[in-house]
Amino acid sequence: MTPADLSRTVLHAVRRAVDEDALRAPVPARVRVERTRPGGSGDYACAVALQLAGPAALPALEVARILRERVAAEPGVGRVEITGPGFLSFTLDAPAESDRAVLAAVREQGLAYGHGDALRDEIHQFHHAREVRAAVTAQAVVRLLAAQGARVRTTCEQAPDPDWVRLGVTVNAYGTPPTPLTEIRPVPAGATAGDLLERLGPDAARWGLLRAAGHDRAALGPELLVQGEANPLFRVRYAHARARALTRGAAALGFTAEAASYGESPAAPYGESPAGPAAHGESPAGQAANAAPAPYDRAARPLLDLIADHPGVLLAGARHRAPDRVARQLEAVAHAFFDFHDSCPPLPAGDEKPSAAHRARLAIAEAAGTVLAGGLSLLGIRAPEHL
Repeated sequence: MTPADLSRTVLHAVRRAVDEDALRAPVPARVRVERTRPGGSGDYACAVALQLAGPAALPALEVARILRERVAAEPGVGRVEITGPGFLSFTLDAPAESDRAVLAAVREQGLAYGHGDALRDEIHQFHHAREVRAAVTAQAVVRLLAAQGARVRTTCEQAPDPDWVRLGVTVNAYGTPPTPLTEIRPVPAGATAGDLLERLGPDAARWGLLRAAGHDRAALGPELLVQGEANPLFRVRYAHARARALTRGAAALGFTAEAASYGESPAAPYGESPAGPAAHGESPAGQAANAAPAPYDRAARPLLDLIADHPGVLLAGARHRAPDRVARQLEAVAHAFFDFHDSCPPLPAGDEKPSAAHRARLAIAEAAGTVLAGGLSLLGIRAPEHL
């Protein structure tokens, strides 16, 4: 069960409670679930009972009890607890099942993973200054909102700079501001779109304009062009390119990704089938390599969690008009990808034969690559297959 699935499950429980007259309150348009904070219980938490207590004229704890019994009966939910004044805390069934559902969703939805219709009833019109950072930020916000189902148009206080087109910016009109897009700190005087394009090119310029929060100074120096891990943009794009290279390498070795292998059996904690490596005709060297203890679950967990969190990050970025949140999450995904890749190589080495472990690892790596490509696309930045 993905976080989006859990959100829909809780919303369905609210509807059931209202339909059964156990709860007399308006059904919210959406229900927000978040990862439990350090020290909390369960995998996810939700404050919907506190939200509904007033309209239902019931204590929040009572609303939580009404919802708990309905959510707990849903497939994929292992345990539902009530904490504090009425928070619902959810522990999902079998983490491996949840992980497989996330990986399946990424494979099925591709670059649209994390897109949804949570904001489908919203209509926005943003107005911004005739300034390059404001224009690029507005365009990224438009993409994020549209990916969540909202309808958006932009206006500029004056006719747009012709060079904005090369940065992927379009403006629907200019003139009177319906909804000013505020708190965007301008770039230093003289840093026009043309100047940034000449010094940095469109991708690095967009990253530099969007990576910092709108009220912070944008870093637009030559460090954006450094081809090394100290440059976050390079690291994100290189992680994507490496993930695509793994797919090509696996194809050359005659195997493909298979998320279903992940965590299938307690006797096979690293994605290996219960029959063991010998069943795959591996050499003694390959058997020894696969039999050796490996921190598969420990190394995969941060990356799988970030992949599962991606839809929530995109929605938060849209709601808060904050493309910098997406950029920072992509950096975290890239960092976790390389940690996972180094601990649990998705491709066999030496005399190893491709195993269930490799197929499972490849599925995780491919999902990370898809998340990176999709996030970069929403920021208007290319994700090269080769780097």
